[in-house]
Amino acid sequence: MNKVILVMCIFVGMMIMAACQSGRSEKMVLLDEKISKVEISESDGLGGMNEEFLWSYQDKDALSVFEEAITSARKQPGKVDLTKPDFDLMVQYESDDEHLATRGLHLWLGDEGDISTFVYIGDDTVYHTPPEVTKKLRGMILSEG
Repeated sequence: MNKVILVMCIFVGMMIMAACQSGRSEKMVLLDEKISKVEISESDGLGGMNEEFLWSYQDKDALSVFEEAITSARKQPGKVDLTKPDFDLMVQYESDDEHLATRGLHLWLGDEGDISTFVYIGDDTVYHTPPEVTKKLRGMILSEG
């Protein structure tokens, strides 16, 4: 009888832990390298990078906004059909390894008070930023245009 109760307690504990883990959403990640530059272009559509960059950011304050935007974005469940992105971002890292030196992202810039959406180029996993990050991104990107 004690073994049955022990097994049931372990099973219930594992179910509670699994439920707690599923409530956490996966964060978007940066490489383990320092960001050296972020370049932005108007997007030509999903899957590719428009390399006709409109803006380039290298100052510490701007890079910290992009770092916060990326690392605060949370993975959304399932796959979503997306419209054409607003912008393409090329995140460049300080690295001696050419294969790790850049990362491309699509950005759907949200309206004031809304979320924004990121997708890694070549992927279909959707990540949403908090509204307060959208405000910072809008302040930087739209002030340039």
